[in-house]
Amino acid sequence: MEWRKEVTVLVWIAVLFGAAYFLPVDDDRFREAVFAMLDLTRWYAREHVVLCLLPAFFIAGVIAIFVSQGSVIRYFGANAKKWLAYSVAAVSGTILAVCSCTILPLFSSIRQRGAGLGPAVAFLYSGPAVNILAIILTARILGFELGLARTIGAIGFAVVIGLLMAFIYRKEEREKAKEQVNFPSIPEKRPLGQTMVHFFSLVFILIFANWGKPGAEVSSGPWFWIWENKWWVTAGFAMVLAGSLAFILKIRALWVAGVAAVTALSGWLIPSPLVPMLVGVAGVSIITLLDKKDPDNREWTLSAWGFARQILPLLAIGVMVSGFLLGSTHEGTQLAGVIPGSWIAWLVGGNSVFSNFFASLAGALMYFATLTEVPIVQGLLSAGMGKGPALALLLAGPSLSLPNMLVIARIMGWEKPWFMPGWL
Repeated sequence: MEWRKEVTVLVWIAVLFGAAYFLPVDDDRFREAVFAMLDLTRWYAREHVVLCLLPAFFIAGVIAIFVSQGSVIRYFGANAKKWLAYSVAAVSGTILAVCSCTILPLFSSIRQRGAGLGPAVAFLYSGPAVNILAIILTARILGFELGLARTIGAIGFAVVIGLLMAFIYRKEEREKAKEQVNFPSIPEKRPLGQTMVHFFSLVFILIFANWGKPGAEVSSGPWFWIWENKWWVTAGFAMVLAGSLAFILKIRALWVAGVAAVTALSGWLIPSPLVPMLVGVAGVSIITLLDKKDPDNREWTLSAWGFARQILPLLAIGVMVSGFLLGSTHEGTQLAGVIPGSWIAWLVGGNSVFSNFFASLAGALMYFATLTEVPIVQGLLSAGMGKGPALALLLAGPSLSLPNMLVIARIMGWEKPWFMPGWL
């Protein structure tokens, strides 16, 4: 009825007015929480959107456009061999140095191409959790015991969570299996090896552009050498990508050379990695959209844009809420949210069932950038955190976050994501 609609509007106006009227702007903790929210949002925009998410959107586009649906169904579909599907999904993170948000467009793309719920969820969890760099850093800083436990736990949980989700929604998976059983065998448009060259050139650009500086105790060795020369390594893979654009996607070589030259010049003129990345992404987008030889090239960029439009708004909301509630912790910055950090340190102390549960819950809500979970857990261990809660935080933190779950809910529906942190 009309009057009910008007009452609903009145109630919302009253609620918003009351919230504005009673805002505790004079409270120091509230002010710091607001500042933490803005600081985390700014840091995320500077450090992750350009260097992490933009390459990830284009990688997801490769899966969505250049990898045939039949190939995804063969390895990840509801009728795929379980041992193969879950094995591939559970160890995928060893080559993807990504965080809980960067994995989202990749998850969305394989899901759209017909991947079964169980393998897709295993891939979603394992992508950030089995990051080889994070495993090595954990073993070096927190001890071999925690490093080994994290490796075994991450792979094991990826498989277990995937199997449990597949079991809970088995009716839905049976329907999908029936649909896929007679799926026609469509040949790849080009040799799979060529598609993999194109795919992995983007993957390695993503990995090396975000290669973090080793800890102070590591001053030599291959990891330190890669960090010192990571932009040259990234540039090398960018050249491989340029070759792929010209010789695999068959885009005009003159266009590709022009984009490569402008990208290199921008990096030489402006000493910020964000600039050549933005110029390169813009250049690739323009030449693929203008290409008339192969419509898939245009669809690749449009697909990447589709993932960006779907994911970025919810990520922004999630990062802001996470910063306000739990604070901003990165690169020496320690800003408290509305929930004091001292409360969390107290709640995860010891090795009780509750402390393990709370560590998993906190990890599932907090946002951890790639590798930042290790120094955070190191600080909590020194404050009295038990090894059990530390492992729980290491397993839940990198793989889940509030921004991550908001986007997953958009992709899979609002029911499924809330089962996932429950298994941790």
